[in-house]
Amino acid sequence: ALIAPELLSIMTSMKMNGEVISLCPRHRYQRKYPYAHVGRTLCQPPTRTLSETQYFFVDVSTLSSLGTHYQLRISRVDSFTLHTDKKFSFTASPSQPQYFKYVFPDGVDTAIVKVNSEMTFPCSVMSIQDIQCPVYDLDNNVAFIGMYQTMTKTAAITVQRKDFPSNSFYVVVVVKTEDEACGGPLRFYPLRPDELIDAGNRSKTLDVVVSPAISCESLSQAGQTVHHSQCSREKCSCLSLFPFLVTGRSRQESLSSIEEDDYDTLADIDSDKNIVRTKKYLCVSDLARKDKRVVNVTGNQDICYYNFLCAHPLGNLSAFNNILSNLGYVMLGLLFLLIVLQRDIIHSRALDRHDLNALECGIPKHFGLFYAMGTALMMEGLLSACYHVCPNYTNFQFDTSFMYMIAGLCVLKLYQKRHPDINASAYTAYACLAAVIFFSVLGVVFGKGNMVFWIIFSVLHILATMLLSTQLYYMGRWRLDSGILRRIVYVIYTDCIRQCSGPMYISRHLITDIVWLLFGLSRAAYGLLKTPNDFASYLLAIAICNLLLYFAFYIIMKLRSGERIQCMAMVCILFTAVVWGFALFFFFQGLSTWQKTPAESQEHNRDCIVLSFFDDHDIWHFLSSIAMFGSFLVLLTMDDDLDDVQRDKIFVF
Repeated sequence: ALIAPELLSIMTSMKMNGEVISLCPRHRYQRKYPYAHVGRTLCQPPTRTLSETQYFFVDVSTLSSLGTHYQLRISRVDSFTLHTDKKFSFTASPSQPQYFKYVFPDGVDTAIVKVNSEMTFPCSVMSIQDIQCPVYDLDNNVAFIGMYQTMTKTAAITVQRKDFPSNSFYVVVVVKTEDEACGGPLRFYPLRPDELIDAGNRSKTLDVVVSPAISCESLSQAGQTVHHSQCSREKCSCLSLFPFLVTGRSRQESLSSIEEDDYDTLADIDSDKNIVRTKKYLCVSDLARKDKRVVNVTGNQDICYYNFLCAHPLGNLSAFNNILSNLGYVMLGLLFLLIVLQRDIIHSRALDRHDLNALECGIPKHFGLFYAMGTALMMEGLLSACYHVCPNYTNFQFDTSFMYMIAGLCVLKLYQKRHPDINASAYTAYACLAAVIFFSVLGVVFGKGNMVFWIIFSVLHILATMLLSTQLYYMGRWRLDSGILRRIVYVIYTDCIRQCSGPMYISRHLITDIVWLLFGLSRAAYGLLKTPNDFASYLLAIAICNLLLYFAFYIIMKLRSGERIQCMAMVCILFTAVVWGFALFFFFQGLSTWQKTPAESQEHNRDCIVLSFFDDHDIWHFLSSIAMFGSFLVLLTMDDDLDDVQRDKIFVF
């Protein structure tokens, strides 16, 4: 048969005794499924001449002791090449995978391949493979090469021209025999090992479209117009805009420092390391011959939970936009440090002049925690960027670590304002924050569905809440030692049994004890009853709610004491509240979720909304960094009204 230049499709049907018994692919769970039709698209081998005749053979075999009848049909594939921005619809099944070819047109260096279906199941796999034979288009080998991701309704992979020497690639779609990988039910094992399982109709209608992704030219117009002139249209890539982030070689190059041939040639005398290192006199250049390498590059797109519909790669970073948008945390953290430094310098000069207002009026100025807060905001941006290199359940602890730190530092700063002499020391504060992060790691590793862990954590949470409430109520005038139980019994006897006396500090008792304890008990009960899978977010919710409760308590007590909030602080409060509202709106859009399977997570993916480069989560990064900066300004300015008030007239609460 002639195969040039179009591809051929083979369709086979096998019948025996009137019953369909065709190909039964063996799955990894050793189940067997019957299919009446089997179809494969032949891979086009490379041609050496313009006109060439090539032959192929079809082998058909059966284990049946009886004769088997089959029909063989060979047809030409007419719609094999995909065109830019043109949707193409097709049907695939486990026994009839489909793949198509796409060639990069001139001027397109990056493209996004989108495959959509109105059907959630059957579960499918979309793969991007280089132009080579064989094409891996079966469920048991589609993961061998290229990039791939499982899908239910939506899949998207961003492809760069530089990764494909032929300037073209295959888009492969495989329908899986089972739906477990996409969150579907797992079928029961058959009673007999050779029993066939009726898979039902597993045909799936899909459509594929390849669109140009944002290019170097469009990015340069947005902010890099000067650099644009340095790169030609053919060779320009987004890497040229950020040369300091080039991290390695292309996907086609060697991925390991040990990929070397097992034999030597004459040319190896000057290049092979084992020969070079046998020289009698070695120089540093002989031991510094390795170039930069890329390690652990995988084509499995299911490892990381990106918003694949808006994931712009840069080098080996698959979603650079989610990393770049964290720059706001770093810049605003640095700006806050400069503002604090300015106030610190002004206050130090006032002290040097022996200014009475600085010495005897207002809240005592301690800037150490403010410096720590600004640094923590910068580190939040850095670790959030690390998380977005490959967002998943295990890495989420990087994103939340400095959120715990920021919440803890803000609570400490609020407490320090009115209790400068009895505030927690730096050692105690950071030991407690380290314990929180330690429990966060334990929760990520052991907390999923582990009731023992949740019981231990809930008990420790309640005890910590009680200890903190006691510390706040008694202003640090109590000790946790061997006599604590005896003193508790004595207080109960004298204040409740011998005579009934109410609490001395009504406001403190009602707010810091009852409300705080009720909140702690409710959160502990929720954790025990629900055992949420996302322990890091659960712990972060506790920290943020505690901060909000204490902040509300502080504002209420400040107003009750006859103090006022100056215009600057009020503007900061209102502005921050509005920005937080918009930020949370974009946060709860939920563009991906690692609490579901990767295929189910992709159903939440959405297109870019700003400059065709940033998505909703990037807007959350921008707005939340502004909101955190505003929150820090609120803490910095909220007591400026007391700068002219004698300290013996400022109430403690």
